[in-house]
Order: sequence, then structure tokens, then C-alpha cells
Amino acid sequence: MLHPQCLVEHPCVPHRSRCYPIGKFGPVKSSSKKKHTVRVVELFAGVGGFRLGLERASGKGVDFKIVFSDQYEPGKRKQHASEIYVARFGKKDHVNVDIATIKGKDVPAHDLLVGGFPCQDYSVASTLKNSKGLQGKKGVLWWQIHRLLSEAKEAPSFLLLENVDRLLGSPVGQRGRDLAVMLRSLDLLGYAVEWRVINAADHGMPQRRRRIFLLGYHKRTTQYKQLLIADPLEWITGSGPLANAFPCKVEGQIVTVKINSDLDVLSRDFGEKKARSQFRSSGIMINGVVRTITHKANYNGEIAQLGDHLQPESEVPTGFYIPKAQLKEWRYLKGPKKVPRVALNGGHEYAYSEGGMVFPEPLDKPSRTIITGEGGRSPSRFKHVILTKSGRYRRLTPVELERLNMFPDGHTEGVSDTWRAFFMGNALVVGVVERIGKALAASIKGE
Repeated sequence: MLHPQCLVEHPCVPHRSRCYPIGKFGPVKSSSKKKHTVRVVELFAGVGGFRLGLERASGKGVDFKIVFSDQYEPGKRKQHASEIYVARFGKKDHVNVDIATIKGKDVPAHDLLVGGFPCQDYSVASTLKNSKGLQGKKGVLWWQIHRLLSEAKEAPSFLLLENVDRLLGSPVGQRGRDLAVMLRSLDLLGYAVEWRVINAADHGMPQRRRRIFLLGYHKRTTQYKQLLIADPLEWITGSGPLANAFPCKVEGQIVTVKINSDLDVLSRDFGEKKARSQFRSSGIMINGVVRTITHKANYNGEIAQLGDHLQPESEVPTGFYIPKAQLKEWRYLKGPKKVPRVALNGGHEYAYSEGGMVFPEPLDKPSRTIITGEGGRSPSRFKHVILTKSGRYRRLTPVELERLNMFPDGHTEGVSDTWRAFFMGNALVVGVVERIGKALAASIKGE
């Protein structure tokens, strides 16, 4: 068939936004006419946010092609996320298995490894005191990524990883230890790493969602060699791919942190008795030395608004409207309050306080962060509620949640609305990956 986007005769999958020419990842410098195919492995794939972002970033000489993906939810009989992934992208090159069972030799050769590895141990859904970081049940899955990198016949040239920003200061007793261990373990595998905490809304996207993105460069790459001699501040604010994707201004001075000790020593001692993490919101690590600084977004474009991403009222099922009889409970849960509680350790009673939340949600600003518990009709402090033009209150629909994460309408169709909301609470903002992908592609081309 004649594909409308590339105007050549070949088979393709209609729902994919790009077609990929067969090719091998080439040298850094190239002519603008030559296409490079960047082979991608996607771990902890969810419903495909990384894939969507990279496919949208393809073009202008560099195409990202998923050659292997894995999505598996431990302990679940129904693997809903994997089923959605297959429904949207096809079964080819996708597996639904525990990552611990995947052998490095079974993963195809690739140039870029991506993944939003599970972050329950750092999640804002639980108190920081209870965060277990790398020692937590799901936190250990980080070491599965490490294992696959170490088992690879040739380690990928690039890494793109995502997690919650709490990673900067986890766990409580050793502020920043978990990130230090991750960075040092990648250093020992031959990678330099830069990171940035990105709030999607600060860069014109429709949701206030803060996540940390880590971009790694293997020592054989041009980017590693450039970073080796670069001025750290200039890389963070100007020449680095993350700086090109998300321009920033910096505050304060660069902090230098050495993490070039053995992993067991680092794990035992790093951050001990520190009141504050040594890691700031942006930074680079190379050869066991970290340079890190606080940054703010430098964005002057249009600001996305929640109201621009809503479906017409005629398309909203009645079940999303809140009965008048429930409004009192919704207002109570959203409002400020003091609740008597009993301490677990000493049994003494204390007053738990929480501030009020805006009710209903403002439509002229980006939305608040979507949470996994967004679905269901029961009143909740954290679910989004809007006031419609007709004067009725309602929750957000799955399509609206998809739009706020910059997924296509209907991407998660095929499961219950509750599951669809859960997926969007776990997902990343696709536009963030798209921008990073474009900046990485430009760096690969030598632009």
C-alpha cells in the first residue's frame, strides 16, 4: 500500500504515526538526507507513553523504532496494560513477562533503552517516612535494568529513564542515597548521566506533573566525550540535549558531589544524617563526580489550559456527573480540616491537619497531577472535579485524562473507566518524551 506519510509502497500498521526505513544506527555526523534508525528497547512499558513520544519525535533524519518492549504487572491475572499496548502497537517485538526472567542475550541489539521503572517506593501517595527506596519491594526492579545492561553483548549508546522527583531525596535516613547508587552503578557500566526535574506544565503542557528524567551516554558516544570536556553549567543550561529540550535558568551555585566509592560503601554511608539531599533539580555525572544545581524553567510560550482539553457536554456519559446529594461530601473532602488521630508508636492523640483544595478545578490553568485513583464515582479529595457551563459538577472522563497526558483520544479503550484512569495516573506526559527525543535526535545528527 502507498503510505501517506512516507509516500513509498510497503506494508505498514495504520494506527502507527510513523513508518521506519530499515537501517543501522550510524555515525554522529551525517548528511541531512541520510536516515538513521535508533533501535529502542522499552521496559516497564505501561500503555506505551515512551513509544508514542519517540514516534512523534521521529523525522528529520532520525527515526526511533521499538525493537523490544516488556510490560508486566506482578500478581495480576489480567495484564490490562500489556493488552492495551498490544491493541495499539501490535504483538510484534512485545512480551508480557516478569523482567527478572528476561536474559540479556534475548534482548535484541539496541541503541537506546527507555523505561519508567516502578516508583511506588518513592511515590507521593505514601509518606516520605515510609519510603524504602532501593530496598523496597518494587525498588529492587532498578537492578533488573542494571542486570540487562551488564548482560548486553554491546550496551546501548543511550538511556532515557523516568521516575518521581522524590528520587532526589530518598530515603529519609540517607537523603539522596538511592540516586547516588543509581548514578554510580551506571558510572561503573561506562555511562555519563544528566538529569532534570521537569514539570510538564512549566513548558506549555496541559498537566502539572513533576518527574525526573535521566539521560545517559555510553563512553563510546560523542556525547560522552563532549560532556567530558564541557563546562558543567554551560552543558546544563545551553549545550546539553536536556537544555535544548527544556531551556532553563539556574539559581545558586553548582554543588560538586563525589560518588566514586564502592557501591556497598556508598549504599551504607551516602547522605547519612543529612537534613537535605545534596542533589538539586538538574545535574550531570561523569567519572564518579556529580555537578548539580537548582534550575527553573525558561519558557515564554502559550500555557495550556484544562478547559481546552474537555469533551463537549453532549459526549460525557451521565455517570461522570456528581449528584447534588453528594456535593456536600465532596466539598468536605476538598476543604481544610483538622481530624483527631492516634499515633501508631505511642498511642497519644493528635490533630491531623490538611489544607483546602480548589473546588471546582480552575479551567484557565493546567490541570493538577492526575493520580491512579482518579476513576470511580465515590467522593475523593484528590479526584478532579470541574463545573460545566450548564452549572453541573462532574469528574473528568478517560478521554480527558488521556488528553492531559497528551495521549491520543481513546488510547486506553478496551478496559473499564477505572483502569483507564489508573493507567493515566501511572503514565508520563508524552510531550516531555517527544521533546527529549527530538533533542537527542538532533544531538545524534550533530546539529
